[in-house]
Amino acid sequence: MTDVAAYDYKPPKHLIAQQPLVNRSDARLLVVDRRENSLAHLHVRDLPELLSPKDCLVMNDTLVVPARLVGYRTTTGGRWVGLFLSADEQGRWRVLGKARGRLSEDETVTLVSNQGREEFRLRLLAKEPGGIWLVRPEPFHPEPAADPSQLLDRVGRVPLPHYIRQGEMVDSDAQRYQTVFAERPGSVAAPTAGLHFTKELLERIEKQGTSVARLTLHVGLGTFRSIATDSIEDHLMHGEWGTLSKNACDLVNHCRAAGGRVVAVGTTTVRTLETAALAGSLHSPLAPWSGETDLYIRPGHQFRAVDALMTNFHLPRTTLLVLVRTLGGDALIRRAYAEAIHEEYRFFSYGDAMLIV
Repeated sequence: MTDVAAYDYKPPKHLIAQQPLVNRSDARLLVVDRRENSLAHLHVRDLPELLSPKDCLVMNDTLVVPARLVGYRTTTGGRWVGLFLSADEQGRWRVLGKARGRLSEDETVTLVSNQGREEFRLRLLAKEPGGIWLVRPEPFHPEPAADPSQLLDRVGRVPLPHYIRQGEMVDSDAQRYQTVFAERPGSVAAPTAGLHFTKELLERIEKQGTSVARLTLHVGLGTFRSIATDSIEDHLMHGEWGTLSKNACDLVNHCRAAGGRVVAVGTTTVRTLETAALAGSLHSPLAPWSGETDLYIRPGHQFRAVDALMTNFHLPRTTLLVLVRTLGGDALIRRAYAEAIHEEYRFFSYGDAMLIV
């Protein structure tokens, strides 16, 4: 058993980035070379020089939905805040909600827009473990059926992590807490390694012959949660929905056949690629995959699809940090984090990045 305390550390508060850089690709990049057991200090804009035409860069094109909800309990007027998690085919939502006092089934919550307008209500249907409620949206007036993204556009806010200004967004966050290649709505948090890319940087990478593949993994509530068990092995991994297309598989398989490296942008990309690889046989080419994954990458995992990883600096006691240290090597990544703190890298979602090769 591995004690979760082995994944604890304390980044100085002033290193937790509160704002993104004006130019995304100006972020610092700590290059972690496993073969040479070395560290080098560069910038994200230097990435094309670190990639070869044989390599394949794989990124997550999920789009963050305005999932943070604000309203009040209809009967008492007490403040209510929530987070949209998912919707089912019957039009019901799963939300994480918080209010003073005990919420009860069949109660309603009135949601309020950024402009202070009362838009519609949520009827609480059933409580699930972890403070999650199954609810049904109820418009005030008859209207054509709207999908969740349309309703969220009316009442939702960007759900910033708690360590960025206590989760309170400013106008620029709606655009900056989103990758420039985001396409498929569904995440409650950004795949933050992708936040460093600009369209110009991607054009430089593709122009030199490096292929760029896209997949989707909708980042869920679990990304905000620390490991609560004493040992990392006892942690119950959250599930997230993802998909890997045939086109992305073809690019990855061609890269592998040519002797190139599959370079994942972000832990969510690693999780998707490794899930797809585990769905096939050990030596078969990567095949299209779609569904829920609860893959927990921890010591002992054999990586089948990923050769290198670009990632941000992660919160302590999280499955993301466990994944990174499993891929990069425990001692080397510990050293990299200590170096990043010494050199005053910026940490977490709006912070700097590392490239593990």
